[in-house]
Amino acid sequence: MSDEINHDRRSFFGTAAMTLAASQFAFSGTAEAQPSKTKPVVMRHAKPGANTSFASLKQIDAGLLDVGYAEAGPADGPAVILLHGWPYDIYSFVDVAPLLASAGYRVIVPYLRGYGTTRFLSNATARNGQPSALAVDIIALMDALKIEKATLAGYDWGARTANIMAAQWPERCKAMVSVSGYLIGSQQAGKMPLPPKGELQWWYQFYFATERGREGYDKYRREFAKLIWQIASPQWHFDDATFERSATAFDNPDHVAIVVHNYRWRLGLAEGEAKYDDLEKRLAQSPVITVPTITMEGDANGAPHPEPAAYARMFSGRYSHRTIKGGIGHNLPQEAPDAFAEAIIAVATDA
Repeated sequence: MSDEINHDRRSFFGTAAMTLAASQFAFSGTAEAQPSKTKPVVMRHAKPGANTSFASLKQIDAGLLDVGYAEAGPADGPAVILLHGWPYDIYSFVDVAPLLASAGYRVIVPYLRGYGTTRFLSNATARNGQPSALAVDIIALMDALKIEKATLAGYDWGARTANIMAAQWPERCKAMVSVSGYLIGSQQAGKMPLPPKGELQWWYQFYFATERGREGYDKYRREFAKLIWQIASPQWHFDDATFERSATAFDNPDHVAIVVHNYRWRLGLAEGEAKYDDLEKRLAQSPVITVPTITMEGDANGAPHPEPAAYARMFSGRYSHRTIKGGIGHNLPQEAPDAFAEAIIAVATDA
């Protein structure tokens, strides 16, 4: 089932509370529809950009990392982990987090490796950006925070990380919201040539494959990120303050190494670590995701992304897709926080 939601008309509600009734946000399975178990939840309305900071920023040792993360909501609430993409950071969720917290969720928003205040605990650790490593990081974070099971939600790198976790550790994933759907890939798939128009969309991947690209990204981190924001969300009129809040995350000393390795690994131009080989082999089989899922897409996403029909069969549990209308681009949580938070509440309460 596919739903289209017009983001523009949400502004009609102003700051009034909204009740998310079960009948409005229940979603159907790919096989047989099941009765909805969603309970009504009252959630505040969020004007994009209304919040400029998080209530609480913390650090915790988890696996290979000292992870920086924001936390909101009651400590005993059901856990939701929000995962950002590139070149973005935790501020993609600055309006989403308080919405979920007000609905009773414990919200965790970590900086991925190579971003913000997240640091490697050892200088000897490989600065590895392969997707499986990022997923293992979040499992380690859940262990450190004593979170047995969480609803995962993300976009871009964050959606891919959530996909991998849901596919390989479904017992740790209650439900998932994934922008642009199914993003699990492999080096073998990354080596397959695309038609010229498709390759053009991935220009930065080829740029990062060169030493000139690595040096250029290091020198022009902010300029590069701002260009990607503009291309990926052509109708999002973010201001300088909004951009700068996120841009500080790219000052992380490992940022360039992680980003460049990620894209070089995808093309088979950089090796991964042997300890992730078995996981990568399983992921290369394109595992079907069984946990309850809502996929989302903005109607003005300028970044490379698959069409919803191309990945619907990759979800065998309760599943639906939502297209968010109103000029919403790649950074869907920050551009349409209400819609993103509503999807999380729907999938989490119906799981």
